[in-house]
Amino acid sequence: MTTKDKSIWILILFIFSGLVLGGLIGEITKSVNGLWWLGYGQEFGLESPLVLNLSILKLTFAIMFKINVASIIGMFIAIFVYKKVM
Repeated sequence: MTTKDKSIWILILFIFSGLVLGGLIGEITKSVNGLWWLGYGQEFGLESPLVLNLSILKLTFAIMFKINVASIIGMFIAIFVYKKVM
């Protein structure tokens, strides 16, 4: 694995961390006056899971994304921190 491959994985880790922490902050500040807009967002994905029944094996597929303003801000902060650190 080259150094470039490692740095791409670190960038993905930073972005994922920024999205998760931002989403958490958005959910916490949803009910705070003046900060409610951080929790404003959209949820998209599969409403009901897709089930594949093969008689001996049953597979269930489902994915749901919940993006809010704070998670987008967190992603940009994570990219900024990554560029400063790396």
